[in-house]
Amino acid sequence: MSQKAQLVVEGKKLSVSNLDKVLYPKVGFTKGQVIDYFIRVAPVLLPHLKDRPLTMKRYPDGVEGEFFYEKNCPSHRPKWVKTAKVWSEGNQQIMHYCLANDLPTLVWAANLADLELHTSLSRKNKIERPTTMVFDLDPGAPADIVQCCQVGVWLRDLLAEMKLKSWAKTSGSKGLQVYVPLNTAITYDETKNLSRALAQHLEHEHADRVTSNMSKAVRKGKVFVDWSQNDEHKTTICAYSLRAKEEPTVSTPVTWNEVENCLKKKNAQLLKFRSDQVLARMEKLGDLFEPVENLKQKPPRKWKL
Repeated sequence: MSQKAQLVVEGKKLSVSNLDKVLYPKVGFTKGQVIDYFIRVAPVLLPHLKDRPLTMKRYPDGVEGEFFYEKNCPSHRPKWVKTAKVWSEGNQQIMHYCLANDLPTLVWAANLADLELHTSLSRKNKIERPTTMVFDLDPGAPADIVQCCQVGVWLRDLLAEMKLKSWAKTSGSKGLQVYVPLNTAITYDETKNLSRALAQHLEHEHADRVTSNMSKAVRKGKVFVDWSQNDEHKTTICAYSLRAKEEPTVSTPVTWNEVENCLKKKNAQLLKFRSDQVLARMEKLGDLFEPVENLKQKPPRKWKL
């Protein structure tokens, strides 16, 4: 029998259900705890969700059960949930994505067991213009996040030569992601071309440790620098989102000092953060990823690697 309760969140009435349902069986983490995490992390999470079309990744039976992606915002949504119209080339139709612009919408999504929040690199009003360029560093076993840290540092230094500042976050899974805030008039063609060139340069310089090729056959023991996320039709895991792993790990913004320390100590556990640790970091450090939404940068018109 479904246990239901009513919450009032910022003046909006919400029905929530099955709060005691365990969504992370290995550690006994419940749906109620998922909702509680999203409520508490909202001050730093919501700015990264604002006006970005949201793809929900839902786990109604927990992380060990079946999951599904939901791009079209459910028709049974409350009337106050905002949506964005986005043309889908793949589906050849207009999609109505949810916009998680406020706390009530975030709680509503969490109640649907939307553990992972995948967002566009664009905002709804200029869907053809990315606000950031992203590199997803994905290790092929036996490589892990330690090797990703080395590649991340190489990438950071390459970008710095172009006078571009970058920020890092964990994927919350096994890799590291590097974000380059832009927030200026730029196209996906430009960010994709530059990110591909940087990935290929790293592969050329460090062929034994880096690949820019997404073929799984060539990834063993290397770090795949995924530049292909720089695409109008792709999404990336949002900063501070939970991940559907054995534990409620989080895609966590980190400092470059932390990245270098993980590399120096060769300890992957240094960059693994659970929800409770992320909340403690938020209290102490605030939002390390704030510049990603605000800093204006533009790649040089002419660049040479």
